[in-house]
Amino acid sequence: MSANSADGNRHPQPESPTDAADRIEVVLVKSGRTKIRYPARLLHDDGTRITVQAPWAGGVVRDFGFVRFEPGDVFTEHYWRDRWYSVKEVRAADGTLKGWYCDVTRPAVLSGGELVVEDLDLDLWVSGDGTAVLRLDEDEFAASGLAESDPAAASAARRALDDLERLAHGAGPGGRASLAGVVSP
Repeated sequence: MSANSADGNRHPQPESPTDAADRIEVVLVKSGRTKIRYPARLLHDDGTRITVQAPWAGGVVRDFGFVRFEPGDVFTEHYWRDRWYSVKEVRAADGTLKGWYCDVTRPAVLSGGELVVEDLDLDLWVSGDGTAVLRLDEDEFAASGLAESDPAAASAARRALDDLERLAHGAGPGGRASLAGVVSP
């Protein structure tokens, strides 16, 4: 599972002419195939970190048990060219922080208006209040065969998940703020 990719229930939002230059397509690849693509607004690119924003525009509510993604939710998504993960801050339509959905991925590639991200199955959910930190999809990762086909990538993926979990548990100063600090400008 990957936030913003549960069903592909994403629809382009109307844009004004001034917004068009800031639009990119996020392309989520899994097992060598495009799983989903969706438009997003480019907020920041410093050469290492790329930040985009996109609404959850699915016609249905997706209830994962630990969080509900609903029409109107806003995802501020942070990708890195040198890290094996992405962090997606999820807010309700009214601005309330729901939490952070962290995907373990290969480093992101931005080229020709497309941000390509390869999902490696491992995920971490951190609730907005920091009380729930959940490792997700470890069974999918084990079944993917990555450990056999690309042991170095599998090792990097496991390290990335461990790093995210340490940040979420506040292994640095500030507790929950440690994860938020990763995505601060």
